[in-house]
Amino acid sequence: MRVIEPSFEIITPIDPETIMRHIELCGRVCYKSEGNVCEGSAERLIGSMLARGHESPIEHFSISVRVITDRGVSHEWVRHRIASYSQESTRYCNYSKDKFGGEITFIRPAGLIPGTPEYDAWAKAMEDAERSYFELLGMGVTPETARSVLPNSLKTEFICTMNLREWRHFFELRTSPAAHPDMRAVACPLLEEFRHLLPVFFGD
Repeated sequence: MRVIEPSFEIITPIDPETIMRHIELCGRVCYKSEGNVCEGSAERLIGSMLARGHESPIEHFSISVRVITDRGVSHEWVRHRIASYSQESTRYCNYSKDKFGGEITFIRPAGLIPGTPEYDAWAKAMEDAERSYFELLGMGVTPETARSVLPNSLKTEFICTMNLREWRHFFELRTSPAAHPDMRAVACPLLEEFRHLLPVFFGD
């Protein structure tokens, strides 16, 4: 059994100036103000549109992110429907194979600290699930059936592609104090990375 922390990687190349020029071009069609393009005009126009709630032009650029988290978080994440997903399949992945190290990987829940009784109880449940999974495979059960004993803490990996407007909506919901702590463990640092790379779109 292996226990890891959630993580992410932005896999779309990010060139802020190119993205802002592209969105400016799309946005200026609405106002027929293409002649107003000049130094700094993209940032001003985008800031003005977002402040007024005119967000449809920012749908014209999408960003893909590779996410490693648990299955419970992924079930919430994929409810964002204006998006594309490619996810690790528990039907076709056989975790007894060498490419998985012959073990199952779990994501540590954000609220459980190693060395505490609560963490130890969780770890035992994960060990029991792993043992049951491998026992079923040993009996000739297929991975797609054996997966039924695997818990929400099972590690999963997926690619998520959303346009900039949907990323803003995602962050509004999933970084909220009301969001699940395990979701926030990924969404909050991801938002900080988006803010760093594209402050004009995510600085607010």
